[in-house]
Amino acid sequence: MLLKNLDAPVLEGRLVRLEPLDRRHAADLAVAAEEDRSSYRYTWVPAAAEVGDYLDAQLARAAEGVLKPYAQVLTSTGRAVGATGLWDPRPWPDRAELCAVEIGFTWLGASAQRAGINTEAKFLLLRHAFEQWNAVRVDLKTDARNARSRAAIERIGATFEGVLRCWSKSWAPGEEGRLRDSAMYSIIASEWPHCRARLQARLAGRAAVR
Repeated sequence: MLLKNLDAPVLEGRLVRLEPLDRRHAADLAVAAEEDRSSYRYTWVPAAAEVGDYLDAQLARAAEGVLKPYAQVLTSTGRAVGATGLWDPRPWPDRAELCAVEIGFTWLGASAQRAGINTEAKFLLLRHAFEQWNAVRVDLKTDARNARSRAAIERIGATFEGVLRCWSKSWAPGEEGRLRDSAMYSIIASEWPHCRARLQARLAGRAAVR
């Protein structure tokens, strides 16, 4: 199952607009990536000089049909402040239709963190996966040591399924060539209505205090 034939339109929210990732986002992403990088201990985020290669890699994955990459663009300024995507599609057994997909390749510049942008972006991606692509399951995973990322995933209503040991490449400084343990979470289609209501309430509450 590839993502090539599935639509990936602009996903518009109140705080953030998810635009299909393009080289026109390079300059903004370079600026965002060079803000305070202390929160990237367990997540690979390109340095400004690496953004061109990063875009090449993401667009190559898109061409292969394994990733729908997005730039996270502030609606208030039109400036790209990070990236995210839907990737790793898995089909139904013995069928070509999409069964599951993962939200991943997510990062935000420091100034865009803890501002509701991540919550709204996750809501937009989940809504698209469940309501437009008819996914049965959406995965989210992170380095098992990344308490901040795990808390953010749990806040959107995802269910913790366990730790997959030595699951993927470690991005932690000094751990080049080593594997990390990954904390796996998911939301399934039957849970989406409750999760959607929960996310909408959180976003409405944030809007009310502004």
